[in-house]
Amino acid sequence: MFCPKCKNADTRVLDSRMVDEGKSIRRRRECEKCSHRFTTYERPDFVSFIVVKKDGTREPYNRNKVEEGIWRSCTKRPITQEQINQLLNNLEEKWLTNKKEISSKRIGQDIMEALKKIDQIAYIRFASVYRSFKDVEEFKTELDKLLSGR
Repeated sequence: MFCPKCKNADTRVLDSRMVDEGKSIRRRRECEKCSHRFTTYERPDFVSFIVVKKDGTREPYNRNKVEEGIWRSCTKRPITQEQINQLLNNLEEKWLTNKKEISSKRIGQDIMEALKKIDQIAYIRFASVYRSFKDVEEFKTELDKLLSGR
């Protein structure tokens, strides 16, 4: 594992722990050269399905791409990496049980529903981008739904 600070290839593992109910391993590492400490996560690469996009094109599912989108909506919110990992693990299990292909629309809707349970601000942020709100009225309508509990 390369050190993210100095790019040295010699790092040592200080601590390993099971996380995500045993589905991944968290490792604390230290660079042998600069003594920088960092964390890595290992998880099996079992998620393989195709995402069918709005325009009909298909591409392999990319967890990092989905996670980055979720994190953008969670900026400056009290949400932990553990919560995001759990959210994605649960959704990936759900998506895998359905089929080998899933629509980007289904992915977006499932993420919105999961975020709504974790943090309403993150949900609204994600929804505003995912649903491409065109004006303040669409934004207000979504907020009204959220406030009324629908």
